[in-house]
Amino acid sequence: MGLNITALLKKRKRARMPSGIQPMLATAVNEPFSDPAWQYEVKWDGYRCLAFLNKRKVELLSRNKKSFTGKYYPLTTILEKWPFNAVLDGEILVINKEGVADFGALQNWRSEADGDLTMYIFDLLWYEGKDLTGLPLKDRHSILKEILPADDDRVRLSQVFEADGLEFYEAAKKLGLEGIMAKKADSTYSVGTRTRQWLKIKIDKRQEVVIGGYTRNEGSTKSFSSLLLGVYENGRFLYAGKVGTGFTNKMQKELMKAFKPLTIPTCPFEHEPDVNKPSRFRPDPPKAIPTWLKPQLVCEVSFAEVTSDGVFRHPSFQGMREDKEAREVTREKEMDTGAILEDNSEKTSRKRALIRSSSSKAAKTLLNPNEKTQVKKINGRELKFTNLNKLYWPDEGLTKRDLLNYYYQVAEYILPYLKDRPLSLNRFPNGIKGKSFYQKDVKGKSPGWVKTHPYTTSEGEDKEFLVGDDKATLLWMTSLGCIEMNPWFSRTKSPDHPDYCVLDLDPDKNTFEQVILAAQEVKKVLDDLGVPSYPKTSGSTGIHIYIPLGAKYDYDQSQLFARMVVNKVHERIPKFTSVERQIKNRKGKMYLDFLQNRPGATLACPYSLRPKPGATVSMPLFWEEVKKGLSMSDFTIHNTLERLKAEGDLFKAVLRKGIDLEKVIEKMDNS
Repeated sequence: MGLNITALLKKRKRARMPSGIQPMLATAVNEPFSDPAWQYEVKWDGYRCLAFLNKRKVELLSRNKKSFTGKYYPLTTILEKWPFNAVLDGEILVINKEGVADFGALQNWRSEADGDLTMYIFDLLWYEGKDLTGLPLKDRHSILKEILPADDDRVRLSQVFEADGLEFYEAAKKLGLEGIMAKKADSTYSVGTRTRQWLKIKIDKRQEVVIGGYTRNEGSTKSFSSLLLGVYENGRFLYAGKVGTGFTNKMQKELMKAFKPLTIPTCPFEHEPDVNKPSRFRPDPPKAIPTWLKPQLVCEVSFAEVTSDGVFRHPSFQGMREDKEAREVTREKEMDTGAILEDNSEKTSRKRALIRSSSSKAAKTLLNPNEKTQVKKINGRELKFTNLNKLYWPDEGLTKRDLLNYYYQVAEYILPYLKDRPLSLNRFPNGIKGKSFYQKDVKGKSPGWVKTHPYTTSEGEDKEFLVGDDKATLLWMTSLGCIEMNPWFSRTKSPDHPDYCVLDLDPDKNTFEQVILAAQEVKKVLDDLGVPSYPKTSGSTGIHIYIPLGAKYDYDQSQLFARMVVNKVHERIPKFTSVERQIKNRKGKMYLDFLQNRPGATLACPYSLRPKPGATVSMPLFWEEVKKGLSMSDFTIHNTLERLKAEGDLFKAVLRKGIDLEKVIEKMDNS
């Protein structure tokens, strides 16, 4: 093994061979491009596969953990002879006589008589006790090139092209390939995550769809005339059109056998489609009779375009997808290539700049840098700010002035999470190293213009919470020494009905990497349920995951749902997580906190500063950012505004339409 490869491996930490993981996924974009920071590969038309090689024993798993080990036995036999332990990422396909992948042949492959089964290896996740996912792609490829045997061409290295991307795309088009892959040469491997550092550029438009039924035209002798197709969107099964071409008689007979046990009396789509709807091309369509099916089978279709109502135009059946779960099939939307490239090209340098310095293009500050006391007019209210030179973060040299300027600058982003919500004031009048105290009651202690929400104590005393409203309220509260903002989950108009459910991953003796792993597991559970979720750093030690409820359910229902989710997560990763309420019973494990979902509970809201070293911020994240290398110190008072300008508010959807909790819980009960 070469010196460079040995050096690369020596630096990697030892780790057990991973199990039950899912591969990193690419983002679809709308057009090809050329960029020297990217490398290009063929987009293979087959089944994605992770290969686990352990002491001459081999396990082949689809992206959804279905076993390919026995089904594609020739590949298993080859890999069993390889003299090392590794986890490989690749694609299984059948090559036709023209040297092009034939997806239909792969679907029908039963034995070596059915075609030349091939596996292309394009990534290496783990090798001889070392986790390689944190290495740049180019280094993983270097190791892969050196270790991969070349004694049997049926398992081969997928070639990397450091070429002009536009020319490579045109060449792939002439060869009749499905598309190309573009991968950032320095990208790390994010297990189970769809990333913007791997892009797929399709030559032909294709989409995975779920079969929700079939039709048979009156008088037809065929087994069926068309398949009725659908996709999932936020847990809803939506009709996406029908496909009537691309089948052989043999295929139709095989499909009918698969359909028989799935037949149901009612339409599975959210809205029943009109299967005899006329069009300008077929004003008098043949009379079709539908048969409905449980939406469990996945197939792939090619198509010309998608109409404004979400229906495929000129679809053609390409084959069944045994490697995909029906509930994971959503409509794939191609993102704008230019926007992705701009994001990637700026991301590394922008992150460094965000972490180390404040933006030179920051919004205007509220307070001048000299006067210790200043009076400013905010929302028509005169506010007096005093002791502005007082150090609030002594080690960082940050003052009360800096605190007030921060909230003034991010007000438009943070106010949606405070407005109309009772607040618990956590006051640090002498900064993070001084004494702090909570204040709930502001009755008789706040200006007359401040909104309040009444409550009665257990002793029968009438008191009032401060209610978030506008920039003046935010800055008045900050002037009291409120470093962090702690709103209720519900608003004053519906105090018993939270806008969102929160899962709080609260570490004890855990590493932050374990918090990240737990968050990724939460996402998998929620994705399986078709539930949207939104992560953010706590700004302290953990991660918060929000699920929109739309104020349709009470706190008891929200807490029940949270409990069910964390129980599933705990079942998957019991070694370092706990759902025990009592600290002594957790034995140092990470608490998967579902009890935050109760009346009056508060958490630091998005974009809230925290009274912690470094002046960290509770920052909403893209899910693809929740991976190894994420650090709480990535987001601070210095860089939040610039990130907001670059990315916008990632949490907007949390305050919009909520999930259908009854359907989700019913699905959990049946799973």
